[in-house]
Order: sequence, then C-alpha cells, then structure tokens
Amino acid sequence: MKHRIYHSSLLNERLPAYAERLGASLADLHGTVEYMLANDILFAEGERFSICSVNIETLIEPPLARRFYALLRDEIPTNIVPLYGKNWVTLKDRWLRAWEQAYNILINKIPSHHVRLAWLRLGGAKIGKGSSIWRTTEVLGIENLRMGDDSVIAWHCQVDARAGLIIGDHVAIASHVLIIAGSHDLTAPEFWSVSAPIYIEDYAWIASRALIGHGARIGRGAVVTANTLVAKEIAPYKIVGGSGAKPMGERPHNLNYKVGGKGLFTLFH
Repeated sequence: MKHRIYHSSLLNERLPAYAERLGASLADLHGTVEYMLANDILFAEGERFSICSVNIETLIEPPLARRFYALLRDEIPTNIVPLYGKNWVTLKDRWLRAWEQAYNILINKIPSHHVRLAWLRLGGAKIGKGSSIWRTTEVLGIENLRMGDDSVIAWHCQVDARAGLIIGDHVAIASHVLIIAGSHDLTAPEFWSVSAPIYIEDYAWIASRALIGHGARIGRGAVVTANTLVAKEIAPYKIVGGSGAKPMGERPHNLNYKVGGKGLFTLFH
C-alpha cells in the first residue's frame, strides 16, 4: 500500500533532533528510516518525504519504527485515514463522512451563517470569529479545516481539507475557487493517492476560479489572480498569475483591513 501524504523536505537533516525526542541513537534511527523506506511506511521523492496516509501504526512491528511513524503522523495537521475494520475509529469516520455529505447536499444551501458554521464546527472544523463560508460551497474533510478570524470563502467553491487546510486571518477566497488536497500517482498501476497539507496565510487573496493544489503555501498578503493554478510556495505579498503562477507584482507590507465575511449585506450569503 503506497497511499501517501507529504510530511516535509530534508528530513535527514532533522534526524538528530528526532533521535533525541525518541530516546534512540542516531545510528538506530538511520536504520529505522531504511526499514520504513523499504516497507512503504516512509517514502522519499528527491528531498521530499511522505508517510503512509492510512494509519498503519498498529501494523508496524519494530517498536522504534512504530514510534517514529506516529511522531511524523502527528506533525501533519490532519487526521489521516483510519485503518478500516470493525472498530470505533471506522464508525467515527463513517459518521463524519455522513455528516459531511449532509452539509454538502443540504446544509450548505441554508441562508444562515449561524446554522452552516454550527454544523461545520460540530463536525470538527475550527472556524474563527467573524469568519464565514458562504452558501453552496462544498467542504471535504471538515474535521481537518482550520480557519482564522475575519476570513471568508465565497460562493460555489470546493474546499478539500482532507490532507489538512490551514487558513489564516483576514483571508479572502473568492467564488468558484477550487482547493484540492491531493491527486494520484500516475506512474503506478494501482493509482495510489498522494496528498499534502495546504496553508493560506493571513491577508492572502485567492481570486475567482483559481485552483490551489496540494502542497501549496500561499504566503502572508499574497495574491493568486483569477484562473491561476498554484501547487507551490508563494512568497509573502507577491502577486502571481498566468501559466506557472508567475510573479506579477507585490502588495504593500503594511496590510491592515477586515474582510467582513459576515454582516448585514451578507446576511443571505
């Protein structure tokens, strides 16, 4: 099984710190990494490291490998896919998916911010003060959505938080934006899933019909212009657009405004 979720780059450089945290020798941890790579627990693609995105902790026999996998898993801002079976975690996950489908089919069309946000929060989403998700926007992986204060996601968006979606304060995400948490390994006959967390930092603006792909990090105050695909890191305050999300300019660094996602004029949004 090679379903995987991105963890970080340059993992080898941090192995001494991990060894200390695990109370293991560096040599033992190096050997553990080799074991994990050989047994589809850890994956290396150049300098990028991923872990199995199905929670296989209980299936890992060597104790150090099991503990290291759990440590890396817990550093990713998402609840990864449980190991399905006749158990509580499977029942909880199936209940969350049903709760999510009810939101996407029915609740997201109710013209009340309070009802929609309450439903999402009860499903595990963390949504800050003054923030809102407007009607007809779909949310996947609601328990992995983290949204700061005074941010808004507008009409007709698809918000995929299954690999972890962290949105800061005063973020504006315009209508018809797609935020996609993952894809598939096109070189594998088994069509394994690949995914990565997405970060959208304070004061970022994502314009209409942009597509934010897995692994993207949109820096503070950055702008992704309309119809732009981004699946990489965008530096703070940069304005990007067009093919390859090319730099087009830069915003002021002293941004200080409110998005105003909820109010009298957005009552029915």
